[in-house]
Amino acid sequence: MNVQIDRVSARTSAAIDLVEAHSARNYAPLPVVIAEGEGAWVRDVDGRRYLDLLAAYGALNFGHRHPRLTAIAHAQLDRLTVTSRAFHNDQLGPFCAELAALAGMDLVLPMNTGAEAVETAIKTARKWGYQVKGIPNDQAKIVIAGGNFHGRTITIVSFSEDPLAMTDFGPFTPGFVRVPFGDADAVRAVIDDRTAAVLIEPIQGERGVIIPPDGYLQSVRDACTEANVLMIADEIQSGLGRTGYTFACDHEGVRPDIYVLGKALGGGVLPLSAVVSRRDVLGVFRPGEHGSTFGGNPLACAIGTEVVRMMATGEYQQRAAMVGEQFTQMLKNLPSDEVDAVRSRGLWAGVDLAHRDGRDVCAALLNRGVLAKEAHDRTIRLAPPLVIEPTDLEWAMGQLAEELSNA
Repeated sequence: MNVQIDRVSARTSAAIDLVEAHSARNYAPLPVVIAEGEGAWVRDVDGRRYLDLLAAYGALNFGHRHPRLTAIAHAQLDRLTVTSRAFHNDQLGPFCAELAALAGMDLVLPMNTGAEAVETAIKTARKWGYQVKGIPNDQAKIVIAGGNFHGRTITIVSFSEDPLAMTDFGPFTPGFVRVPFGDADAVRAVIDDRTAAVLIEPIQGERGVIIPPDGYLQSVRDACTEANVLMIADEIQSGLGRTGYTFACDHEGVRPDIYVLGKALGGGVLPLSAVVSRRDVLGVFRPGEHGSTFGGNPLACAIGTEVVRMMATGEYQQRAAMVGEQFTQMLKNLPSDEVDAVRSRGLWAGVDLAHRDGRDVCAALLNRGVLAKEAHDRTIRLAPPLVIEPTDLEWAMGQLAEELSNA
């Protein structure tokens, strides 16, 4: 079934045509052109309102234009934006110190994007493997999970299973061993004396919010500890309050050796990512071995520090947990004959459709004033901002239920 999008206005059509004429086609967005946003709501160029249930894949955990974050951004813009790491800046120290404290770690290596942070974590693990663990040169292995999504750089797609991400982009980077996601015994079985790290998402977001079995994270943690292997948790999507805890690993009381953070860390204002770890792990780097011109820039750090302070109160985690319980109940009320499965944790959910194509349903929701995104084929991923009002969320779930009922 192909849903007919409501007639697109001339203004919207012109904006889309301009993008399609001059921008590489690496995305296939729905035909809406967003011009303004506040909280969980946005407006398009024609003034029509939409409730945002994607939150830029979790980059907008605090909603659009959160006043605390925009105030910090405005103030910093009037002072200093970029220095490069050739010099110190007065915002980097507070950001690193407070983020390290939030994570219960020692050191922070700031970057810009999530993929950059994952690449940084891979480099960290390999260097640690050679210098600390004593793995023979160029023989380090990293265990990864099937169905993963960590980004789209060449090294990262080297261990992807997504044909779209891999086709025509080889040759790929070696040194990765894939095991099924959620199977801790499989992780333990492939670890050997040349294994430097295990890299996993505590919850696989891009795949459709796939939640592993209870005890999985703790079992992986135990296997890594026993074998002197680093556990790397990619919390780029799952971290910073999304699941009702600061980190998704907190659901099992697990602390990895390395956190990989991004998206919400930039407060929905600009890109900011980070690798956070202990001194004996991140301390392996020496000047010149890794870097980024914009990594740790004062504008990003000022905003990131405010994000960390907002997280430190626990307010947003508690809200995600509380509204998340209501969200779960709303999802259970979707028409059962149109839904194969629902997975949710905090304010994050994957809805597997029984008969409809995910993109078609998202197009239909667009017509109803709701922004959502398909994950794969028949799955819809929902990630509303943590500041969303329960009544707004209930309205949106009502729109989804009505759409599915009318199929």
